[in-house]
Amino acid sequence: MKKVLILEDEVNIRSFVVINLRRAGYDVIEAGTGQEALDRLNENPDIGVSILDIMLPDIDGFEVCRRIRATNKQMGIIMLTARTQEMDKVTGLMTGADDYVTKPFSPAELTARIDALYRRIGGDSAASPELLSQRPFVMNTRNHTLEKNGERIRLTQVEYAILKLFMQNPGRALSREDILSAVWGKDYEGELKIVDVNIRRLRIKIEDDTANPTYITTVWGLGYKWGA
Repeated sequence: MKKVLILEDEVNIRSFVVINLRRAGYDVIEAGTGQEALDRLNENPDIGVSILDIMLPDIDGFEVCRRIRATNKQMGIIMLTARTQEMDKVTGLMTGADDYVTKPFSPAELTARIDALYRRIGGDSAASPELLSQRPFVMNTRNHTLEKNGERIRLTQVEYAILKLFMQNPGRALSREDILSAVWGKDYEGELKIVDVNIRRLRIKIEDDTANPTYITTVWGLGYKWGA
């Protein structure tokens, strides 16, 4: 059974999420504080997706996300944010989260986001070529790794999926809607800014000069493309 961690200090909200995720077939691990969440993650290394609230009584959700990403790039992470806190969304994504859900949210929306992350964790289709090469990068689609000039670059699952899309479509201009649909799924109802924030994260990791990107370039009025 697929495991999900829910970190939420408000008992009523946490119980509501737990009940609905268990109905959806997930094995749910609960935590009410940041430290408890880190302990549960250490005890359950097979957790595939973590849902993190931001405002907590001890370690906040951003710091929990940072600590997870320091050792685990593969886990899916969803931040729970207040609808009015726009900077929380951006901060969460830049910290390493893959997605965010704004409160109040429906159980169906949260389940759909978790399902999408687990599909990405599940890997590529058998028809995909094992290696994608666009100098100076080599991507191994079997083990989800990227190397630049022979050096490993650690990517989250969302970053990997975006970069794979670019490398499969060199020179093709992709709109934000194209990227959102391909990576997050056609039924995703989030905001387009999630694409821009993940592009910013990717550029920090792969570009020689983030102020003048040469690998992921901006197509003004449309989106992005791979190469100048």
